[in-house]
Amino acid sequence: MEFGALFLLSLMGLLFVEPGFGQRGDVDVAKWMTDKVELMKNLEDKLRHVERWQNNIEALEARLNATVDKLMRQNAEVDQLKKENEGLKMRLNATEEELDKLKQNIPKGAPQIAFSASLANFGEIYRGPCTDKALIFKRVFSNSGNGYDQNTGIFTAPVNGLYFFSFSTYGYNTHDMGAILMKNGDRQISTYDKPSADGSDSSSNAVVLQLVAGDKVYMELWDNGRVFDNLNGHTTFSGFLVFPV
Repeated sequence: MEFGALFLLSLMGLLFVEPGFGQRGDVDVAKWMTDKVELMKNLEDKLRHVERWQNNIEALEARLNATVDKLMRQNAEVDQLKKENEGLKMRLNATEEELDKLKQNIPKGAPQIAFSASLANFGEIYRGPCTDKALIFKRVFSNSGNGYDQNTGIFTAPVNGLYFFSFSTYGYNTHDMGAILMKNGDRQISTYDKPSADGSDSSSNAVVLQLVAGDKVYMELWDNGRVFDNLNGHTTFSGFLVFPV
């Protein structure tokens, strides 16, 4: 704005020092002044137009700078994700190598027993509270050795050995949430969350049990318990033979 004012004053000075001003008797001074005033108004309008364009350019420049900053941050995030992805690939490769080593160390003819299942095989399931507290996991992901019965929810040990079991439970805060891992009618480990202010709860647990052929392992609800599952697999039950004994 200061530049515009100085520019306008300079023009006015040039106008009023026009050679011969006040010396020409045939000049209509009033008309001359009117023309000069109109010229000044035109110049002022053009100057304001220039200033508006200057403001627009400055605003555009600010937006461009902000966009550049955002792109630089996004590029940094992409670089970080690439590094994390490389780290995940390295860990995955290391895990695959360990699995290959474990497979090579499995004695020939050793039983291969493993299962994994979730509660719901379609839609949504709310299980409990109920008199029959047994949880039957219908969506079977794997069942090598056929130790798990999807009709009863019971895993029966095919051979003597050490077995690893894990489970997860999910539920809403209207009831007690959790479940109990049972072995031949006896409680082993459990998960539990009482009703609380938050909307839902999830938990998990795991154990290694020594079983003899015919032992039965299964899951039960708490007396006032309820769990939830859908095809996202929130409530699950898994196990496998670590090694025979």
